[in-house]
Amino acid sequence: SSDFLGAMASQGASLQNYNNELVKCIEDLKEKREEVNRQILKDEEEKQKIQNDLRILTERLSRINDSLARKVASRNEYDKTIMETEAAYMKILESSQTLLHVLKRESVSLTKKKQVSQSGAGKE
Repeated sequence: SSDFLGAMASQGASLQNYNNELVKCIEDLKEKREEVNRQILKDEEEKQKIQNDLRILTERLSRINDSLARKVASRNEYDKTIMETEAAYMKILESSQTLLHVLKRESVSLTKKKQVSQSGAGKE
């Protein structure tokens, strides 16, 4: 009977060892799970921050695109006005040049007529 009790005690000790190891394994698993959970929370927090930054940057990009479109349209209007004004100015210059030539011709012609009439008056 002492053999039986010895065997039972030995089995009991083995069972206690298994129990202790199982509890330790479960504790290890729980610690690893907690570590993963902490990383998940940290990543989720970073994800939220990035999504918020992305939303803000997307809004800014949209505003900049609108602003750029308006400014490019405005610049195109300036270009058009400048081209039209320069073309009109060139026509004015050409007209002035033509007018100047006409006036000089007239002046020369008038001067000759005046000389002719004076020389004719002197002979009489």
